[in-house]
Amino acid sequence: MGLEYSPFTIGRGQRGEKNLITDVPGVLVGHVTLHKGDNIRTGVTCIKPHGGNLFADKVMAASFVFNGYGKTAGLVQVDELGTIETPIILTNTLSVGTAMTATVRYMMEQNPDIGGSAGTVNALVAECNDGTLNDIRGLHVTEAHVREAIDACADTFEEGAVGAGTGMCCLGFKGGIGSASRILSIDGLNYTVGALVLTNFGGRGRLMIDGRQIGREIAERDNAADKGSIIMIVATDAPLSERQLRRVAKRAGVGLSRTGSYMGNGSGDVAIAFTTANRVPHVTENAVQNFDALHDNFIDPIFDMTAEAVEEAIVSAPWHAKTTTGKDGACVRGLREVWEEMQKGGEEQ
Repeated sequence: MGLEYSPFTIGRGQRGEKNLITDVPGVLVGHVTLHKGDNIRTGVTCIKPHGGNLFADKVMAASFVFNGYGKTAGLVQVDELGTIETPIILTNTLSVGTAMTATVRYMMEQNPDIGGSAGTVNALVAECNDGTLNDIRGLHVTEAHVREAIDACADTFEEGAVGAGTGMCCLGFKGGIGSASRILSIDGLNYTVGALVLTNFGGRGRLMIDGRQIGREIAERDNAADKGSIIMIVATDAPLSERQLRRVAKRAGVGLSRTGSYMGNGSGDVAIAFTTANRVPHVTENAVQNFDALHDNFIDPIFDMTAEAVEEAIVSAPWHAKTTTGKDGACVRGLREVWEEMQKGGEEQ
């Protein structure tokens, strides 16, 4: 998983055991992939910060919007209260409302007091536009699909053209879901940083991998605008505050820029960061809550490995994504297939 079985390496950090966001203990991911007929290429991806009741036992979180051309739901409350209280759902742009409703229903099943004595619930949904390959106007994602993705969450999962990434495109190649993780040590203690991305951005010929202009080696730039979207989810088990998590979310942009994006006018570039180390109960009898947090003087390794994990996760998405033909016969090729053809051609010369 990640890029360990590819000819590319990124950075110098130590990868986690699975090289996935689920190397952060407790984090789970599930997909539903809709690849039907000639025109349906879409789906749902769910990220659970932990496998318990997220409404009752919230995780500290923050977000950062690099360019706000997007239709996410729930970020306002995340940034105001500093917590996530539902699974994070990723899907296509026009299915955000469906995903919200399905998530609310799921949370109400777990918590009968939602809508009553417990107040309401903040469903967190993010999106990219898969309309190049998918009949997005068909609204093919249903509440049942969202629930299926929630129920499918596990500590291993596929990357590439799966789940919410089924119809996405990235830097001139087939995009989708990518993930990576890094292990780091601070003051003698080991922590994990994991990233999961939904990639749907960038123009042809711009792809960079570990500083190498891979896109230019494969094809000339077509001067297409950097538009589309990317959602970057960063998880860690390091004890961080909401303020620090917002700083971590900003560093996801470093990894994004390393792959060839300049976060253009028509791109929706959003990062969400959370920690599993600090839990916030929905109900408590204690007026004062105590939480651990790294001193800022020790946070640089988190920043460093966040940028590196996001960078590798972004490249991992087109590497794992297979060539896909979709709506109106549009065809977008997978990076691995194109790269291997190029290498074979070079050997034959």
